[in-house]
Parts: sequence; structure tokens; C-alpha cells
Amino acid sequence: MAEEKKGAKSYLVHADILPEAIYKTALAKELLAKGQAKSINEAVKKVGLSRSVFYKYRAGIFPIFRDDEVKTITVLLILAHEEGVLSSALNTISTAGGNILMLNQGLPLEGVAHVSISIDRENMKMETEELFQSLSDVPGVLKVELIGQNNW
Repeated sequence: MAEEKKGAKSYLVHADILPEAIYKTALAKELLAKGQAKSINEAVKKVGLSRSVFYKYRAGIFPIFRDDEVKTITVLLILAHEEGVLSSALNTISTAGGNILMLNQGLPLEGVAHVSISIDRENMKMETEELFQSLSDVPGVLKVELIGQNNW
């Protein structure tokens, strides 16, 4: 069973390098959490996974973004030092329903600016991952990275 052993470490890895069984376990758990599957049986059928494999890995994998629990996130944006890039990123956050609690921008160096933004997610109309994709699509946004999250 995938129970955490005393002293066991956790690692953050990209989904594309996970073995198929572990990735499908994560997908099944996501279907259950979002109400898109009413039972474990239904979830594993939808993703093409056996119940025994699901039970083997379910306790050992969970998403970084627990949108149902996370109230605020802090994001690092690396922006091209071009007119309107920060404004467009802020408009993207606003359109998504995010409320900016804090913004800290460093001086642009070598053509890029580092900006950290704390966002209240309470009224957001999209999942955190969708927001990150929308921000990544803004011309001049070079990188989007989660640097913190909390549930207060």
C-alpha cells in the first residue's frame, strides 16, 4: 500500500514523467473530487484503470492545487520588459475573478521583470491551473510559477 512511511520524503514531479498507472490514479481522483464520477468504479472505468491499481496508489498522489481548499495563492511572473505586459497579466487575473491582495515588482534587469502577486481566489471563475494557462498565453509573460498557497 502507498502509505507514507516514517521519514518518507515527498517530491514534486511533472505529470508527463509519471508512470501511466500513477497518472491515471490522479485523473480518477480528480474526477471524483470534481463530481464527474460518482464512484471509484465509475472513475477508474473512465480513465482505463483497474480498481486494485487505484487502491494501491491513491494515498500516495495528490494535486498541487487543491482549489477546494486554497483561498490565496502567490504567483511569480517573469515578464518581458515591454509596455503593457503587466497590465495585460493583471487584467487576466481580474477577468478570472481573482482579487489582487499584494503585488511586488522588481526593477527590470536584462529585459525581464520579476513580479510576485498574491491573489484571493474566493470569487475566481476558473481553476488555478486554468488561470496559469491564461497567464502563460499573455504575450510577454515568459514564466508563471506558484510560490505559495494557503487556506486563510
